[in-house]
Amino acid sequence: MFNKTKPTRAQQSEAAVAPPLDLNAVNMNSSKSTPMMAPAPKVGSVLSSTLTIDGNITGSGDLHLEGTVRGDVKAGHLVVGEAGNVEGSIEAETIEIRGRVVGGISGKQVRLSATAYVEGDITHEQLSIDVGAYFVGRCLQSRARPETLHAAPAPVQPAAAQYATTPDYGAPSLSSYDMNALSDLKPSY
Repeated sequence: MFNKTKPTRAQQSEAAVAPPLDLNAVNMNSSKSTPMMAPAPKVGSVLSSTLTIDGNITGSGDLHLEGTVRGDVKAGHLVVGEAGNVEGSIEAETIEIRGRVVGGISGKQVRLSATAYVEGDITHEQLSIDVGAYFVGRCLQSRARPETLHAAPAPVQPAAAQYATTPDYGAPSLSSYDMNALSDLKPSY
């Protein structure tokens, strides 16, 4: 196992060179990492600042947008970078805006960074707006209420059907007035 003799220079240079990787022995579909290969980090798609897309983007993965999109964007998780520009609606599970968006935004978690510029309505469950962000539009919180999750919706009757039943003389009608209530409206001289 140990050798007391010193190796020659030729033997040292041969030992310093790594043996070639046998590609037949490497399973690229395996999630286990081998000593020769480190596992690849999970990275979503990145659209660089030099790209301009005229059209819609649809997918369920992660998207980091630094370029310009003139169309709707639908993704699983979306980051619009500081150089990013979207002219259309955005829909994703989680959305972080650092750049410019002109259009509606819809997501469970929406965050506007200090560098964000947004013109459009935001439909969200959770919303965070950093100091310095520019935002013009409405915030519409969409939260599922626990009592309505399992309840069946109530049947809707047309307005004419509600009043077509037998008259209830205790209920006010549209053609009768309460003269006592109207007397308060008379000007006093």
